[in-house]
Amino acid sequence: MGTRKSEQWRRNLAVLWLGTFIAGMGFSEIMPFLSLYVDDLGTFTKGQLTIYSGVTYAATFLVIALVSPLWGKLADRKGRKLMLLRSSMGMAIVIGLMGFVTNIWQLIGLRFLQGFFAGYIPNASALIAAETPPEKSGNALGILTTGYVSGNLIGPVLGGILAQVFSIRWTFLLTGIFLIIVFFLSATLVHEHFTPITKEKQAQAGSFLKQVENPTLIVVLLVSTMIIQMGNNSITPIISLYVKQLMNNTGPITLVAGIIAALPGLSTLLAAPKLGEYGDRRGTQRVLVFGYVFAVLMYFPQGFVSSVWLLGVFRFMIGVSDGALFPAVQTMLTKNSPHSLTGTVFSWNQSFQALGSMFGAMLGGLVANWFNYSGVFTFTAITLLLNFLLLWWLVPDIRHWRSRQTN
Repeated sequence: MGTRKSEQWRRNLAVLWLGTFIAGMGFSEIMPFLSLYVDDLGTFTKGQLTIYSGVTYAATFLVIALVSPLWGKLADRKGRKLMLLRSSMGMAIVIGLMGFVTNIWQLIGLRFLQGFFAGYIPNASALIAAETPPEKSGNALGILTTGYVSGNLIGPVLGGILAQVFSIRWTFLLTGIFLIIVFFLSATLVHEHFTPITKEKQAQAGSFLKQVENPTLIVVLLVSTMIIQMGNNSITPIISLYVKQLMNNTGPITLVAGIIAALPGLSTLLAAPKLGEYGDRRGTQRVLVFGYVFAVLMYFPQGFVSSVWLLGVFRFMIGVSDGALFPAVQTMLTKNSPHSLTGTVFSWNQSFQALGSMFGAMLGGLVANWFNYSGVFTFTAITLLLNFLLLWWLVPDIRHWRSRQTN
């Protein structure tokens, strides 16, 4: 029986790694072309194009932030596998339909719906966290992280090829087809040992924070997810412009910017499983402390480099800190929440991550406008440092990071 259960969680991990890879690839391959697609849907001034592109981008994240906790409650009542199926099929239909829109409002409406059906990746994380033996959970979540990170890496390249060979509209249709494949993989190969919780019992238990042993820790970890993601996304709007500045507006700027943008994902892919395994052996809080300190040290110099290649080295290093921080936060959420609340907690985590994506893109643009590009990296480093000090102050276990005991 033990061997069979061991095989099941490993098979779940393999299938959901592939599922999150395809999902990550599908979502990211359309992102670089959204503003170009918006431009194709009407005759807009530069100001209108900027506003419509921003609304189209932000709509999905806003809805994710609002509805994720509701889906999380349903996941704990009905099972995480059902949420995987809901998300993959819903997203397949919605993203496929984006290839047929004829005006900007239809696209914005579908982007709202995309946020409503989002949730594949956090539910995959919740299922793996619930089904994996506790002593292996950090390593398993680290491996799962590499699935959607590598998908996000390949997506823009594949999207560029598809848009060049076919059209932007075909990119949406093919993304929908990829997500239908994810639906069938999840339906046929993922197994969950799930004990349903009745709606009455869930209501009787009250807020999920009342059901956890250390609500302060959970809230601080959720806010940390938002800040880490905000740091990543504050760089997104300006990275290609910063590369252009460093290259003095000459040479293959687009190619170099694409490589620089991909480097953090590559190092996350390499670092996350090893750091997760280390955390399982020596303590997740050690990995978390390392991730924050390393991120702050790597962000500060990026605003002052004079060479694009030196920027590339620092961007590669940022992926190492991401490979430490995201899985470590997820692992600590898992180990400090009741098994029955895994879906709820991971959905709240997605909600805060979506807020981080939204605020990061907005603040990155504002800070760059006020202080120039270097100010964005300084702002991100200071924000992460304050986040780390908040954790250090409010979560005593973090201060005992030398301990071998895992939280």
